[in-house]
Amino acid sequence: MARSRIPSSRPAASRLAAVALAAGALALAVAGCSSSGSPTSTPLSSTSTTSSSPSPTSRPTGTSTSAPVDGQCATSSLTGSIQPGGGGAAGSSEVTLVLTNGGTAECSLQGWPGVSFVGDGNGTQLGAPADFDRSSPHDTVTLKPGGTAQAALKIVQALNYSQSDCNPKQADGFRVYPPGSTESLFVKDADVTACQSSSVSLLTVKALVPGA
Repeated sequence: MARSRIPSSRPAASRLAAVALAAGALALAVAGCSSSGSPTSTPLSSTSTTSSSPSPTSRPTGTSTSAPVDGQCATSSLTGSIQPGGGGAAGSSEVTLVLTNGGTAECSLQGWPGVSFVGDGNGTQLGAPADFDRSSPHDTVTLKPGGTAQAALKIVQALNYSQSDCNPKQADGFRVYPPGSTESLFVKDADVTACQSSSVSLLTVKALVPGA
């Protein structure tokens, strides 16, 4: 009687083992991809904040009168004149520069007016502008309509200098820049002599104070 063969289970076991190994390799590969993927945290963006609040406007100080004050007088509303002053040292005289508010509204001035001699009948500047006497106070001066502000103006005599150093010339008066303004006005005074040489300084002006 012939014996019947029992199929061997080894090929099936081998196939099962191969499948298991493949599955394990796939799992390891997936795990590796997960660990090397996207970063775990998002970096914060770097931004700078700028304040939108404007800085307060600086008021003129003892070293500058270039900025206008609140309620600045318009140069077009001012008139100027030269009045007698408090005398002067030897070789010089002192007069009073007066600025009058000819407008209809109250206005203000603060600091030193810019002053220079002018002549030739056309406003040509003669010589150096006035130096500022910064030892004097310079509070804000409020001018009502018709009100005045004044500054002491010292004038050194041109005859104190030699003809060659000074190059003297009769002036028509003064060009005056109110403090804080880039516009000027003409103040007539035909009794003054200027030095045309810019190396000679004849004028010194104090800060404006309330008019008498």
